[in-house]
Order: sequence, then C-alpha cells, then structure tokens
Amino acid sequence: MSHRLQLQGIIVTTIRPRHSPFPSFSPNTSPRVSFSSFSCGKGLEMEEVKAVSDLLVGDPVMLEKKIDAIRLAGPHKLQVSACIYSCYQVIADFDATLTKFWVNGTRGQSSHGLLQQGNPEYDAKREKLYEYYHPLEFSPAIGLAEKTKLMEEWWGKTHSLLIEGGLTYESIRQSVANANIAFREGVIELFEFLEERDIPVLIFSAGLADIIEEVLRQKLHRSFKNVRIVSNRMVFDDDGHLVSFKGKLIHSLNKNEHALDMAAPVHEQLGDMDDPTNESASFKKRTNVLLLGDHIGDLGMSDGLNYETRISVGFLNHNIENSLSCYQEAFDVVFVNDAPMRGVIKLVSHMSSSGS
Repeated sequence: MSHRLQLQGIIVTTIRPRHSPFPSFSPNTSPRVSFSSFSCGKGLEMEEVKAVSDLLVGDPVMLEKKIDAIRLAGPHKLQVSACIYSCYQVIADFDATLTKFWVNGTRGQSSHGLLQQGNPEYDAKREKLYEYYHPLEFSPAIGLAEKTKLMEEWWGKTHSLLIEGGLTYESIRQSVANANIAFREGVIELFEFLEERDIPVLIFSAGLADIIEEVLRQKLHRSFKNVRIVSNRMVFDDDGHLVSFKGKLIHSLNKNEHALDMAAPVHEQLGDMDDPTNESASFKKRTNVLLLGDHIGDLGMSDGLNYETRISVGFLNHNIENSLSCYQEAFDVVFVNDAPMRGVIKLVSHMSSSGS
C-alpha cells in the first residue's frame, strides 16, 4: 500500500487523464536494482487514478531510514543528480523532470525537439531520423547492445545533419525564444536552496548542452554556480556556425558513463561568474545522492558514482494508469500530475537539517 510523505505545504490535486503520443523512456540498467525486476503490476482503473495524490511513497520506512542516513552524514556528502550533488549531491534529468510535461495545455517540447536550424530541408531530414529510430529506442524486441548501436547511429547522423545544414547559435537562441517549454514551478527556489548550501547539481541530458544553457538563460534569467551539465556540447566558429561536437557522444542509453569528465559548469559557459573551479574531485567525495528523473531508465544516471545512499524521485507525467505501480516500485518517491518542485524542496530541506 502506498503512503503519502507528510511534507507540509504540498498541494494535492487529481490526475488529469491526458496521454502523450510519446512512449516511455527505454530502461537502462541500474547498479543496485535491475529494471527487469520491476513487474509494474496491473494497470489502475480510472476511478483509482482520480484518487491518487500528487505525491506517493512506496516504502515510507525505508525512505525515512535513507533520509536519516543522509542527515547524519551532513550536506557536504550530498549531491543532487537532476542531477543534484553535497556529502549529498543531486542528479537530475532535464526534459520533463526540471521542465514541465504539459505547457499551455499541450505537450511541452524537449530541449532537442525544439531546435529549428533555419533550414527546412535539414529539419525534415532530422524528423525522418526521429520517425525511424524513435520506435526502435523503445522496442522490447531489441537487445540492449544492438539498441545502443542504433542510438549511436541516430545521434551521430543527427549531429552530422546539424553541421551540414549550417546550424548557427543564433538559430538556437531563436528556437528557444519560440519554444513551448517551461520549467516546473519551484525550480529556481530549489536551485537557490542548494546553491546556498554548496550542494552541487548535475543535469544529465542526451540532448544538447548549448540548448539547455540557452533555456536556463531565457527562462530563469540567471545562472547558478553549483549547476553543471552532462550533455553533448557544440563547438562554434567565430561567426557562430557549428563546426563540430566536443568530447564523447552522449545518447539516451549512456548518459551515466561520462558524468565527471564531461560535467561543464553552466557559469563558465554563460560567463557571468568569476573564478570557476573544477569540482570533479569533490563530486567523488559526495557519497549520498538525490536523483530526479521522469523515466525508470533515469535511475542509471548514478551508475558511475560510488554512492552510499541514494534517494530517487520519479516524475510520472503521463500514462499513469499503466505505469504508477511500476514507478512506485522503482522510485523512493513518485510525483504525478506534472507536480511542482515544492515537494522536492521540502524533501531536500528535511535531508539537510541537523540530525537529532
């Protein structure tokens, strides 16, 4: 039976029975728990769905034990993976985790999907790649090794088209300005809370770091010294034309593999902070993790970290009837109904308080 986490100030609403045309994210392997162990159980009836609160906890006793362990270790051991990192750290996915799933009544765009490179021919070519490879990403009939190769093909071809089609940084700015994308309510407050306590935030994405940074710039209008991005980064020439990509390719099935060597501080790229420091060594010392994701595959984001305690928060944004039981089994805490970040702020506040 599920229980609500008693966090004061969380607003409870009913589920909106909307469905997205996009299937669930293809699962990756978690170091502690294999995805194959999540049976998902039976789907819920609509009346059961309507009774579901915005926040659910599958095992409140285990969650409280994890919180106590992190509190006793202290904030210097936490990191957040959104990712967010401190002795705990935070690790977070970007699309549909930090951003809303529904924006102005329609499906919000992803950081990759919003891109219009100013060349209709190449936009159409990238769309054809999506139509071909996207179903393969979620096909249960394809093994992980073969699927990984397909994702490498997809991302590689897409990146080549962006270069060949003459993408400019001005096109990125304009694409973000015109995009149907928005952050969840409370994201700024969450980042501010973590920044004040020197808890690093690591944002993992198989998309494009430059677009994510532009979304942060245009939608939040500020940067945070504790936020780093693990994503594909572009290289532009002096005229603002894309010429190459930096580092190893990151796709949907390997986001965890290059966490530390490709984590670039946002403020270094935005140029509005003085004397940025390399914090990769300190990440390794942060042995507690708060992980935020919207797909069970996001649990793999912490695979490359030697953590002691991990609290996982899942955002279930659509297909709730069929997925809720699986999410409750996979994540320590589950938010539904495109919930704001207030509940996560309450959780982080409780984790950061002094143990009694």
